[in-house]
Amino acid sequence: MSNIDLSALEAALAALPKRFPGPGGVAGVVKDGKVLAARAWGYADLDSAQSMMRETRLPICSISKQFTCAVLLATQKDPSRLDARVAEFLPDFTGPLPTVQHLCDNQSGLRDYWALTVLQGALAEQQFRREDALPLIARMKTGHFLPGTQYSYCNCNYRILSELIESDTGETLEDLYRRLIWQPAGMKTAVLTSDTSRPEDGVTGYEGSDATGFFPAQNAIHWIGDAGISASLNDMLAYEAWIDATREDAGSPYRRISVPPHFADGTPARYGYGLAHVSIAGHALTGHGGALRGFRAQRLHAHDARLSVVVIFNHEGSTFDAASSLIRAALGETEPAPVLLPDGWDGQWIGPNGLLTRIESGRHSAVLHHATGAEKVKPLPEGTLAASTVTLTRNGDAVTMHRPGDNSTALLTPLAEIQSADATEIAGSYHSAELGASLEIAAQDGAAYVRFSGMLGVGRMERMEPAGQDVWQIATRRSMDAPAPGNWTVMVLREGEGKIAGLRLGCWLAREIDYVRQ
Repeated sequence: MSNIDLSALEAALAALPKRFPGPGGVAGVVKDGKVLAARAWGYADLDSAQSMMRETRLPICSISKQFTCAVLLATQKDPSRLDARVAEFLPDFTGPLPTVQHLCDNQSGLRDYWALTVLQGALAEQQFRREDALPLIARMKTGHFLPGTQYSYCNCNYRILSELIESDTGETLEDLYRRLIWQPAGMKTAVLTSDTSRPEDGVTGYEGSDATGFFPAQNAIHWIGDAGISASLNDMLAYEAWIDATREDAGSPYRRISVPPHFADGTPARYGYGLAHVSIAGHALTGHGGALRGFRAQRLHAHDARLSVVVIFNHEGSTFDAASSLIRAALGETEPAPVLLPDGWDGQWIGPNGLLTRIESGRHSAVLHHATGAEKVKPLPEGTLAASTVTLTRNGDAVTMHRPGDNSTALLTPLAEIQSADATEIAGSYHSAELGASLEIAAQDGAAYVRFSGMLGVGRMERMEPAGQDVWQIATRRSMDAPAPGNWTVMVLREGEGKIAGLRLGCWLAREIDYVRQ
């Protein structure tokens, strides 16, 4: 314990409720296999005044993915033997199919099916049953990159894995979780809560903020493989202690899923087997975050320091920032002094993947709008802007965006902003053969609205805003998944004489989808 700054850690824990205000939360730290500190605060349900406790089971959301991958490796001597069966789930796919390894490492190139629920006409609160998932996945005909060449977060990778595991073993995923991980790790109360409309222990997740007030979030999604596990803080701390206890065993589940991942070209990757590989305070960590409407979760593990942190909220505060603050406090690290941001970074650009990029400058940092959510980037001495996920370099008016974790580098070309555009010109019906889905654009007194329809129904009217010449933006702030996919870029496609032929839609999780004007 000599390497831990206990006073700083206690202060950081005590600060969490004020730094990340919301109904309630839990957090804990494990060092050398022992629980060093643990805390629960606030309420699991505001209406009943039910206190949040260390024993309260909460959704751990996408942290579930690493459990799915661990079960895969534990039940398959050679997981590649299942590669041929991936075609069963993608019967109309026209390109090279991803392997099971690509699915585990989020290198499949498949578009995320939770982002596609928006384009398939889903309403945010409607029920999504287990039997709804595979037909949606089966409609995919192409990916947005070749398998193994890049990284892109995709929930349906693990949805396919769960089906493969259950079919091949003849056991339910929950039974496998319990037998192979939960029981050995001492996770005594962990369960698979696939039906998110019925959370465990009467807990409620909340949307909103202090500014708007907090209100109960509605979930009605069936998760399995990609999410779905509910566990208490005590369960998760037992998992972290088990990881430490088996750290020297090369055959242990966590050692096997935490091997350094790579892309097909040999370039090191930052994600594999349901684990993100990150660096904080000079230490290499593995872990994962999770998000369901009204809940956020994060776990991080530093193998060299034998240090783990778990944070779960029943609101939508940043558990990654909270967990990072505990890691830094425990290691006696402080944030570097801020550097003034130079002028000239504000603007908007378009990349080769057809996505709109915006940069909004502040005093010491800028906000990058490109991927699913906003990213804070800070200036470096060499004149670039950077975060852990991205580096931005100016090339005259253009910007080079390097995302090492995605194995991608793109030149972004400037896009001049426009304040208004003729919505009547793009109004009408469009159809996507890729999705088997449609959209309708309506012009209302100079404003534009879009409504998506498909296998899941008819969605709400969403506002469209002009961003540049023949470029529009749709902001999806609420969807079936959480967080929502963010902004969709709409590029108008014209024929030789300037007649509108169709549209190309994309967001970070589902890029370059073509619609033909009807």
